[in-house]
Amino acid sequence: MKTQRIKIAMLAALAVSALAACSGKADPRAATRENFEAGLRSFLADGNDQICLAMYDWPIDLTEAEAGANARHAVQLPVFEKLGLARSTIVPVPKSEDNPDGAIKRYTLTDEGRKYYKAHAHTGRDGHAHTADFCVAQISVARVDSWDIDKSSAAVNYTYHIAAAPWMQDPDASRVLPMVARVIKGADGGLKMRQGFTLTDKGWVALQGPV
Repeated sequence: MKTQRIKIAMLAALAVSALAACSGKADPRAATRENFEAGLRSFLADGNDQICLAMYDWPIDLTEAEAGANARHAVQLPVFEKLGLARSTIVPVPKSEDNPDGAIKRYTLTDEGRKYYKAHAHTGRDGHAHTADFCVAQISVARVDSWDIDKSSAAVNYTYHIAAAPWMQDPDASRVLPMVARVIKGADGGLKMRQGFTLTDKGWVALQGPV
């Protein structure tokens, strides 16, 4: 009988230990795939999941000088017009070195184009704050692949899913937005994103800016 009571007590102690282990919380400061994936999802959900084009302010005016130099807007905006995202009008302006004929081409968003002009807070290198941008795709975390730790910072590599604007399938859109096209093509394992993290008292937190 005494031996039986000892066995029962031991089993009870083991059960209590097992329950305690199951109910214990994982350490958020540990460098684990789970913690980095949770940090990435939180970071992306905080308005960082959009791929945008730094086209903050509309309408966008295209000068004669920009058009002649094949500047970025001169290449991209005519394609946007072809796709029904923007429309252009000729606007008279004072003659200048940039506008020797006294005219600019002004692009405004159509109803279709406004679907992609989204709230997207961003502060440029010049310190100027923007509240919206023209965004063409949304990414989400597929899986954290690897990470490099340096004291209290980490560089995390991860694969991703992407939901892109349907008009990005147009060959001209891919031609004038080659980096976006590359990111779209690299979704679901073909390409890895890299995100910087810092270690805080509450765990790993993703950082803005390049790694």
